[in-house]
Amino acid sequence: MKKPFSRICFLALLTLLCLVMLASVSVGSAELSMWDGLRILLHKIPFFGEAWEISDIGDVYETIIWEVRMPRVLLSALTGGALAIVGAAYQGIFLNSLADPHILGVSSGAALGATIAMLTGASVRFLGLGTVGIFAFGGAMVTVILVCAVANTGSGMSAMHMLLTGTAVSTMLSAAISLLMTFHHDQIAKVYLWTMGSFSAASWEKAGFLSVFVLIGAAVFVAGAGKLNLMLLGVEEAKCLGVDTLRLQRIFILASSVLVAAAVSVSGIIGFVGLIVPHCVRILCGPDNRKVMPYGLLSGAIFLVICDTAARTIAAPTEIPVGVITSLFGAPYFIALLLKKRRRQR
Repeated sequence: MKKPFSRICFLALLTLLCLVMLASVSVGSAELSMWDGLRILLHKIPFFGEAWEISDIGDVYETIIWEVRMPRVLLSALTGGALAIVGAAYQGIFLNSLADPHILGVSSGAALGATIAMLTGASVRFLGLGTVGIFAFGGAMVTVILVCAVANTGSGMSAMHMLLTGTAVSTMLSAAISLLMTFHHDQIAKVYLWTMGSFSAASWEKAGFLSVFVLIGAAVFVAGAGKLNLMLLGVEEAKCLGVDTLRLQRIFILASSVLVAAAVSVSGIIGFVGLIVPHCVRILCGPDNRKVMPYGLLSGAIFLVICDTAARTIAAPTEIPVGVITSLFGAPYFIALLLKKRRRQR
């Protein structure tokens, strides 16, 4: 009997992620070999690092690798993993293969919060987040509360109500952003770049902030993956099998919303990661969410690290917003997915 979760596959993906991250920190305007990059990283490990001599590399390269590139690579990996695992959770909860992490309007709320921060020029800092990140996180959370309050019919929140409410609220918030931009033309470029996503302002504090949410969110999703499998049979069938579907929906939606809010607050809006990565994992590993969740987490991290590396190196010294790179991959895949779904319906 096959185990639902293969340690070999997990370790293979984890190894690939480590190699991709190592390659990413070694690539850039100040290029190093992967071996030198590895030596610098190993040198930073407490107690163990003293055995690795890096005097031949130089202090400048050490600073570039450890203070500039490593926080960025780590943050992109955490963001990619967060978006991918939330996408898998939403697709299971809403029984909709086209659901993605931004479907409930969280990204629009974050964008409105970030826009307000940029226009007001406020200066706040907390847990490694600057003003824009704090306002973005706050805007995302207010949006989640608003969507849940409107979609709650008293007897619970149906998936259809949630999706429709999320779409309506997202449209309303996007209109509010457009209205604000009408009166502040000088800030349009800054807001636009933020909405396309970037890790250029990455720091160890932001990586630490997001890692807490990713660890807690991943634990929630992996623990509930078995029950989510039963929901694939249908809500009524899952209830008959002993699953409290309403409670599971609430826990997953709350965990997903908080995780997306945290990810968007440190990176801006990055589309398609939560849509295409879970689908690719399902194609390779099957529909079992006990596999999709952990494999999606690592695959999303690998995918976004590669995309961010491409974003900062393809047109160097100019940096392309990472959301542009993910959209170039994601949009054709999304169209192919729609065409495949239409053929099945026929």
